[in-house]
Amino acid sequence: MIYFDHNATTSIHPEVLEAMMPFLTSQQGNPSSNHSFGRHVHTAIEEAREKVANSVNAHPSQVIFTSSGTESNNTIIHGISRSYPDSHFGFSAIEHPCISEPIKSIEPMGFKNTQIPVDNKCLLNISALNNEEQKNITFLSVMMANNETGVIQDMPTITKWAKSHNIQIHTDAVQAIGKINVDFEELEVDAMTISSHKIYGPQGAAALILNKKIDLHPHLMGGGQEKGLRSGTENIAAIVGFGKACERVQKNIVIINDEIKKCHVYLEKELKNLGAVIFAEQTERLANTTFFAFNNIDGSTLLTALDRKGYAIASGSACSSNSSEASHVLLAMGIESELAQGALRVSLGIETKKDEIKSFLEALKIEVNRLKQLTAMTV
Repeated sequence: MIYFDHNATTSIHPEVLEAMMPFLTSQQGNPSSNHSFGRHVHTAIEEAREKVANSVNAHPSQVIFTSSGTESNNTIIHGISRSYPDSHFGFSAIEHPCISEPIKSIEPMGFKNTQIPVDNKCLLNISALNNEEQKNITFLSVMMANNETGVIQDMPTITKWAKSHNIQIHTDAVQAIGKINVDFEELEVDAMTISSHKIYGPQGAAALILNKKIDLHPHLMGGGQEKGLRSGTENIAAIVGFGKACERVQKNIVIINDEIKKCHVYLEKELKNLGAVIFAEQTERLANTTFFAFNNIDGSTLLTALDRKGYAIASGSACSSNSSEASHVLLAMGIESELAQGALRVSLGIETKKDEIKSFLEALKIEVNRLKQLTAMTV
């Protein structure tokens, strides 16, 4: 199998696994215990916290460890709702469900929300809101880089607008970190989500980076871990691995923007030669992500055929890949439902080779031609 689904998850880098192994193979104690075992792992967690903070230019005290990007996003949404009962939530139409669904879930409690549209380039379109809608929003969440199209939002401009309207702002940077520079202090956002398994770290570890000015009510309560903001015994090995993965972030960025970008350019050139439509092609995107479709070809059928030939790609977000519905991101961009239904995503990783892309394109060409012939026979 050749793996082209790195936006869904990455493999653990050997350096990361090496750092984790001592915490998987021997008794390390509970970080909340006062004996030497507990103190040892507590120190390991704090060292990891510092590495995570350094990777996004934040202070270690701003890093709250969680189990996933989904938990981090739920923590900020539910935490804000409980700390600021008059909150009005704004979110982009292309947000991951772990932002949009928690926001919608608190509507019965009286919390209002505004979904902000995007244009046909997949960029946030604040100007589409009327003045009253803009004034109502008190908290805004915008994904820094979209997991499906790879489109990078103009976060400095968005943050500047939010601050001018006294709006608290959060960005889901899960797909951005490790592919482009992510600077918490420079962005001036109030909160940020990042995740370990998107940057060659283990699954089961993530972080919410939080501005100390934000008064956040905890989403999980109990033992008071993570400064009282996320109770629960820490996943020591995963957190240590997360820290090591964050230590390697700059190396990943160099590989993706120097080597993988060349593969990406080649891939998209050949896809267009095959007649593919590449979504958000003219917009600044992650150098590893291509979202495309062929007219009159069902995406799930093509995905299955390619999987049988040994190529792992995606039909969009991994969390909703079993859904038969068209991508909500493409629909928000104004893409016709029939074309959106055929969308497939290729996301390259630091170990991807050009020869793998060449063989993939050969297999793709065969399957596309076969499906076109079948379609012609049924018309």
